[in-house]
Amino acid sequence: MGQTWAIAEPDLLATIDTRLKTLQANGGIERMQTALREKTEERVRNPIPVAGIGAVRESRSWTFDPTIVLDQDIQDQKGRLVARAGQRVNPLSFVAMKTDLVFIDGRDDAQVDWALKRWTAQNAKIIFVAGSPFNRMGEKKRRFFFDQQGKLTSHFGIARVPAVVEPAGQVLKISEIEMSGAGA
Repeated sequence: MGQTWAIAEPDLLATIDTRLKTLQANGGIERMQTALREKTEERVRNPIPVAGIGAVRESRSWTFDPTIVLDQDIQDQKGRLVARAGQRVNPLSFVAMKTDLVFIDGRDDAQVDWALKRWTAQNAKIIFVAGSPFNRMGEKKRRFFFDQQGKLTSHFGIARVPAVVEPAGQVLKISEIEMSGAGA
């Protein structure tokens, strides 16, 4: 066997432990926690706008079929078969959509006022694609939602706002509504 040498590198765990103790002693951990808390609160209060969503220039409507094809068997809690893999299932056959979804740019006063005037009586869910739902809740005394990371607009194919998703039998009717023709 050849010549051997002692390991010259410091132990990783010992290095981490030393750094943590130093951060703890000089208040670094507390500063990091405060910064993270503030950044998180700012992101919750002012979410990043959904990318690629613009204002409606011309009204258009289409239908959306929520039917899915199951990729595996579905069983209930007792192991009984509810639906087979490959079966087509439309959720609207089992659960009614009880409220319309109204997508708006929360930074646009005209869209906010239109949505409140037109959709409050229907108890619709007003969903922002941009703007602060928290600021508007305080101002308008109403609950607003936000399309986190554009999951809903992407799912429904919405590219412009204001837009409305409403039930129409076994499909959903989606309308992008041009504001001058919306009674704004």
